[in-house]
Amino acid sequence: MNISDIKKDFPIFTTNPDLIFLDSAATAQVPRQVTDVMNEYYHSFKANVHSGIYPIGVRAVEEYEKARHTVASFIDADQEEIVFTGGATTALNMISRMLAGGIKEGDEIVVTDLEHHSNFIPWQQLARVAGAHLRSIPIKQDGTISLDDVQDIITEKTKIVAVTHVSQTLGTYVPVKDICRMARKVGAYSVVDAAQSVPHMPVSVRDIDCDFLVISGHKVAGPTGVGVLYGKKEVLHSLEPVVFGGGMIRSVSVEESLWADIPAKFEAGTLPVAEALGLASAMDYLSGIGMDVIKKHENDITHYALSELKALSGVTLFGPGDADKQGGIISFLVSGVHPHDTAEILAKNGIAVRAGHHCAMPLMKKLDVSGTVRVSFYIYNTREDVDALIKGIKDVKHIFSKNV
Repeated sequence: MNISDIKKDFPIFTTNPDLIFLDSAATAQVPRQVTDVMNEYYHSFKANVHSGIYPIGVRAVEEYEKARHTVASFIDADQEEIVFTGGATTALNMISRMLAGGIKEGDEIVVTDLEHHSNFIPWQQLARVAGAHLRSIPIKQDGTISLDDVQDIITEKTKIVAVTHVSQTLGTYVPVKDICRMARKVGAYSVVDAAQSVPHMPVSVRDIDCDFLVISGHKVAGPTGVGVLYGKKEVLHSLEPVVFGGGMIRSVSVEESLWADIPAKFEAGTLPVAEALGLASAMDYLSGIGMDVIKKHENDITHYALSELKALSGVTLFGPGDADKQGGIISFLVSGVHPHDTAEILAKNGIAVRAGHHCAMPLMKKLDVSGTVRVSFYIYNTREDVDALIKGIKDVKHIFSKNV
């Protein structure tokens, strides 16, 4: 894996040659191959899909469905199990509404302390409206999940279990396969937020055996405005759509409407054609490198970064602190320095990091902090980027030591 060659595929590093981008958990940069595919659609065959029999309309349909096949193959799913959405947040909200009719007073919905607000608030609001109870699987001191705690919380009252695969704040690997198995044992639906796993490691929905899984397009080196809702075909067949409009119907009369087959019945309105093509192109690009190769690369960088951060005095790490227990995401604080101040000083050194609560306020409360500084790695990052980060943190410490 030649990082120098890979970086040449990403125009942002040509435009900003001094940029050290350590915020890929928020959004990944986009390779030229992705924008080329999207531009080809806009320049050569822009047409609405499933609505025209003229040549460019036919090609648009073919390319859109080819993109669906690419996404399905990327996560080991069947093509009809892939629903394109506006993003992972949209997908999670759709799932919560699709399952709402089966939730009654006294039922329980289970999440974890690690969840992004997008995989917390929809279930919180569903529980509130239905009179159900929202329960959260606690994290251990190192930010990991104990299966004993999962076993205690998932009961016969549990109807939905919605968990992240990789924490967007701590990087924690969550044992989703075991959790989905426990959910299945009590007849509960399982939902996996894979926004931070699918871009960075091999993911098979067949292996996890979840009912639903969601993907964020822009985190997979793809465009914004597109995501994926995966659902087992038998589950999708059994559920009603929650967004209505053109394209998702078989017939409409004054008396009733009949839905199209899956996945079309969950794709209402004008579809994100360019975005879907861009997402598929991004997945092809990653597959060309190899997801196992990408995971190993990020594991190596994370291991190096953790060792260097642990060697700094006055730096507190949050999460496992072990590259084999977390993805390429690290949260930390510099003693006596607000996370936003740390991020601002790093930014002046050309280093892009994230500071704040990372859309995980319940987790921040558990950690007893208002926020953290988060760094996150991807295929275009190197050990030299980590070295620059460490130097930047030393600058932060030096600046604030003079102000004491």
